[in-house]
Amino acid sequence: MKYVIGIDVGTSGTKTVLFDEKGGVIASATIEYPLYQPQNGWAEQDPLDWWNASAKTTKTVIEKSGVAPEAIVGVGISGQMHGLVMLDGKNNVLRPSIIWCDQRTAEECEDIERLMGGRDRLIAITANPALTGFTASKIMWVKKHEPEIYAKCAHILLPKDYIRLMLTGEYATEVSDASGMQLLDVPRRDWSDEVLEKLGIDRSLLGKVYESPEITGTVTPEASALTGLAPGTPVVGGAGDNAAAAVGVGVVSDGRAFTTIGTSGVVFAHTDSITIDPKGRVHTFCCAVPGAWHVMGVTQAAGLSLRWIRDTVCAPEVAEAERQGVDPYRIMDAEAAESPIGANRLLYMPYLMGERTPHLDPKVRGGFIGLSGMHTRGDMIRAVLEGVSYSLKDCLGVLDGMGVKPDDMKICGGGGKSPLWRQMLADVYGIPVTRIASDEGPALGVAILAMVGAGLYPSVKDACDAIVKTKDSVEPDPARTAAYAKFYAVYDALYPHLKADFDALAAL
Repeated sequence: MKYVIGIDVGTSGTKTVLFDEKGGVIASATIEYPLYQPQNGWAEQDPLDWWNASAKTTKTVIEKSGVAPEAIVGVGISGQMHGLVMLDGKNNVLRPSIIWCDQRTAEECEDIERLMGGRDRLIAITANPALTGFTASKIMWVKKHEPEIYAKCAHILLPKDYIRLMLTGEYATEVSDASGMQLLDVPRRDWSDEVLEKLGIDRSLLGKVYESPEITGTVTPEASALTGLAPGTPVVGGAGDNAAAAVGVGVVSDGRAFTTIGTSGVVFAHTDSITIDPKGRVHTFCCAVPGAWHVMGVTQAAGLSLRWIRDTVCAPEVAEAERQGVDPYRIMDAEAAESPIGANRLLYMPYLMGERTPHLDPKVRGGFIGLSGMHTRGDMIRAVLEGVSYSLKDCLGVLDGMGVKPDDMKICGGGGKSPLWRQMLADVYGIPVTRIASDEGPALGVAILAMVGAGLYPSVKDACDAIVKTKDSVEPDPARTAAYAKFYAVYDALYPHLKADFDALAAL
């Protein structure tokens, strides 16, 4: 039996999983680390925290499993996208990494579109408008505000690619994660000389771009001593977190899509031919399947909305859950299930953190519409579930308008554990919603990429067909789909009606 390791460098922690060649979990370990917010709207992490967590969890799973290091034939790395890691010529970290959710770069986004000669030209090359979350605007911020740091910079890497450097000594990335830097020519799958020249960023700062299953380097003796991996173990390109999750749930060919409900929500669809939304409402990135792409819509506050109402309104449900020894969300689900479709004519706008798809509006905020004295907490919980579902339907609608039309929807993330929410999504989408047997997501995805790189499977699709199994599926009910459609029509009209009010509120 041969084995592979998947390392997932997340925002809250790093999870490392040892898999056998059939995708079975042999051992798993997670280490958490802090997020720093030195100013309102800023978000930073220490890359050394990621490396220490990656090295220790890798060593732990090897020791726990008893598997001989020589039997581990490959390593795949997934990670939070968009983070900026800046190193000097000796690979010392120059400053804390500015990570994906940092919002300090609004002016730099305007600068980027101006330097590119307009948003349309930028979208034509990078497939996306300038966004505060992307890496290019972070680089421009450091150039403007910390020129002494930028002058010392010899290498720019993404979070997971810093782990690659520490494992292999190689400066490299791969197409899915590089797509989120806004420096990649996404149709051509390589760095854009035009973007780099106009933004004044030297190409030598960036690593070599690989396809996700390609071998990018091998474990060094120094990394071997810290991780327990055998020297010379191949490390493949890996993938950004959502592209890795797509492989982990088998979304690797046309007609396949998945929804993930974590803090944010994502609707992600595979496409063999590139398609770009000229309005920039969804992201088009290279995916982890060589020669293919994905389109992705994002709801900023999906699971966050449910957590918010749990923490602010649902103290009785939390207390009851503690008494029963169950998850509070199970109690909340039961109450929401007693409320009818439409939550007794109560709608929820899930814009707690602004919105990306389809509105791309940092000023919009959340709200309950139609609240009356007869509404219960169960109605409010159901309205939140429905409002997030409608926002995810917005994402799917943009994809549909681009000709990307999935016939089935895989689901993952914490929200996917709720039977009520899964059925609600199937009914709102009007297509089946399917759970995957494995809960490992990105870690399994990059482990599959490592298997392909090691020659255990001929292609990513072949590996997924052999490894990824479904758990169960829920079908949409036509009558419920029709009922949700009436409330969705009202929800859909709320943002245009209220946009000017949110702008005015933000200006106060």
